[in-house]
Amino acid sequence: MQFAVNLEFLEAEYFLWASYGFGLDVVAPNLPMSGPPPIGARKANLDQLTNNIIMEFANQEVGHLRSLNSTVGVFPRPLLDLSAKNFAKIFDDAFGHKLVPPFDPYRDSMSYMLSCYVIPYVGLVGYVGTNPNINGYETKRLLAGLLGVESGQDAVIRMYLYERATELVPPYQYTVADFTSRISGLRNKLGNCGIKDEGIYIQPPLGAENRTRSNVLSADFGSLSYKRTPAEILRIVYGSGDEHVPGGFYPKGANGKIAKEFLK
Repeated sequence: MQFAVNLEFLEAEYFLWASYGFGLDVVAPNLPMSGPPPIGARKANLDQLTNNIIMEFANQEVGHLRSLNSTVGVFPRPLLDLSAKNFAKIFDDAFGHKLVPPFDPYRDSMSYMLSCYVIPYVGLVGYVGTNPNINGYETKRLLAGLLGVESGQDAVIRMYLYERATELVPPYQYTVADFTSRISGLRNKLGNCGIKDEGIYIQPPLGAENRTRSNVLSADFGSLSYKRTPAEILRIVYGSGDEHVPGGFYPKGANGKIAKEFLK
């Protein structure tokens, strides 16, 4: 369960900075345990509705860290790269060429919500993958509670984007659905374990009961959540496709016993 602290730090800082303009060092200064502040995080240019959503997510993530700390303990916040430059590279990799101008998640509400599509889902499938390995009532209760809220966050993000699926994302000539498909494709490529990620529109063979192109919720053949191992997650959040090579959101690697073992 401690491995998940890395992703909770990432989500908490990203949501806090975008909605409030400051992070954990202001909101809950005891939680980062003197870990370095994130790189490039800043207030996003969000409309009121979107800001309200992200502000709620932000406070939920602080609660997640408190719950993890009281149950399994946390470690110092790892160095996080939340810069527009890092997100631009992720989206360039997803499309296979440089977007012009570079993608900036802080530009507006749509850009920010597309960037959010990149993050919480990885935590969700990580929790699903962790479930069979958990022992003890308190830890299982914690996992179930975290998974419930993470799933809800991902559903809100996907529905937000689904409602706008056919809209072009200014200033690019790609639709919202195109963006989700490309990001999902990149995560599948980096994870290197087949299809465990799908955009908001898909071909019927991948849809619920092989009947739908609509894909508000991503799920497998049996309409169950996909699952990922810690190694797969690190390949994705490092952006390297290799759990031994840090980068991406974690320039110096993730923290905790599991992540550190991959860096030996």
